[in-house]
Amino acid sequence: MNTSYTNQVKGLVDDLKAVFTHAGLGGEAGEYKLLTQSFLYKFLNDKFLYKAARIDEPDDYTRLSKLSKEDYDWFLDDIGTKTAHLKPEQLIEALYRQQNEEDFYQTFENVLNQIAIDNNAIFSVHTAGNTAIRLFDERLITDNISDMGKRNQVASAIINLLATVKFDETIFSQGFDFFSTLFEYMIKDYNKDGGGKYAEYYTPHSVAKIIADILVGTNQPKNVKIYDPSAGSGTLLMNLASRIGADFTSVYSQDISQKSSNLLRMNLILNDLHHSIHNIVQGNTILDNRHLDKMDYIVSNPPFKLDFSDWRDQVEALPESATRFFAGVPKVPNKKKDSMAIYLLFLQHIIYSLKDDGKAAVVVPTGFITAQSRIDKKIRQHLVDNRMLAGVVSMPSNIFATTGTNVSILFIDKANKGEVVLIDASNLGTKVKEGKNQKTNLSAQEESQIVQTFVQQEVVDDFSVVVSYEDIEAKNYSLSAGQYFDIKIDYVDISPEEFASQMAGYQDRLSQLFAQSHELETEIQKQMEELKYE
Repeated sequence: MNTSYTNQVKGLVDDLKAVFTHAGLGGEAGEYKLLTQSFLYKFLNDKFLYKAARIDEPDDYTRLSKLSKEDYDWFLDDIGTKTAHLKPEQLIEALYRQQNEEDFYQTFENVLNQIAIDNNAIFSVHTAGNTAIRLFDERLITDNISDMGKRNQVASAIINLLATVKFDETIFSQGFDFFSTLFEYMIKDYNKDGGGKYAEYYTPHSVAKIIADILVGTNQPKNVKIYDPSAGSGTLLMNLASRIGADFTSVYSQDISQKSSNLLRMNLILNDLHHSIHNIVQGNTILDNRHLDKMDYIVSNPPFKLDFSDWRDQVEALPESATRFFAGVPKVPNKKKDSMAIYLLFLQHIIYSLKDDGKAAVVVPTGFITAQSRIDKKIRQHLVDNRMLAGVVSMPSNIFATTGTNVSILFIDKANKGEVVLIDASNLGTKVKEGKNQKTNLSAQEESQIVQTFVQQEVVDDFSVVVSYEDIEAKNYSLSAGQYFDIKIDYVDISPEEFASQMAGYQDRLSQLFAQSHELETEIQKQMEELKYE
């Protein structure tokens, strides 16, 4: 990854944030919308010009504006669906020339609005109710800048900044690592753990990479469907798609959060997966599953606990509930309704959604792998009895910086009729401070150690075991590696003289203890004799 390009683009993000902070939006939802949509406009603009240059067409506003309508239509046909279609007057350069005009912010909004309309068929995210969520807000400046006197100023500042950096061959050739790093940097202040009923927990890159590398292993899958039923901003999906190859992958997702769905769309666009945007659904996966096709690969870091008491009975009443939620639906507790284990529903949904030879990786609380409560154990028993388990990796504590819950990664493989790999990686990693929280970071070497051990099914003392399904049944369906480790007794060879010396030492010590005991008995007896009744 080229550091200079990374710093250049990160600098653009920082400069945009400074503009919005100066306008009074620091840390607010308006800042998030303005930043992400301004950056998305910049990316689509430059990607359009980059594609134009690659098909030997003009790559600037002046020359593109001189093409006839017929020639421009042919040009757009050549571009195809590789990027959004823009008209000459919608380019950043065209807006740059108009920034001193009265009510420029409205011109800016109108351009974004028209781009959204023109590209609605390919670039819109849909809700479970089939409402299209457009690329850009219709009144991006108006709805987020309440001070009318600052609207032109903000719109002009955005265009000036977007015009200072050019995304060209050097940027677009950087690939997944570059854009995933950039994406994480851009949204780091807007996708924090916690906050709200549907909290979004950002999956660490190390966890996403381990999941992708283990799932794919030594295979070279092609034309596969990958799916996340609680996708968030798409970290797990992007890592898996990159590992398989964007051209060989169709991405499917659903998430109840509109913000997450918009972030996922941006992630897909940045990583050349825009052909899958129409597969993004914003909605309640458990209650209104919109992806009925069975999937080749499923990845998920679902919410662990959530109060779903207000729609719990609706889940149980679903026509497919008996097969989809075969182990049952968690009951509503009398107290602490927000502790309802919703991840158990997601886990059952994932098993239900896999193809007969499909694979999945799910982040679960480590307590799940040994819990004896009805639903937890019934799910593990289902995986073992139906021979569809690949293994478990128990991660170090604080691998997620803002939650103290220990997590494990459950790997499902419906085609695995052989042995199961159990890894205890809890002792790996380095503790670091991240803000007010402590986090455990895994090194690249430790990530590779976990992946290689799992894929190669290696047995490593106090780290990994390879067990049969029968072994797991005998251990009451426990998936904890530690319960299968051998208990070792170290034997040390010593000479007869060393043995005699050690035994003499033990006898001397024992004689001392017996003497102390006799003294204590004498003293107690003496004290008892002195006791008198009064």
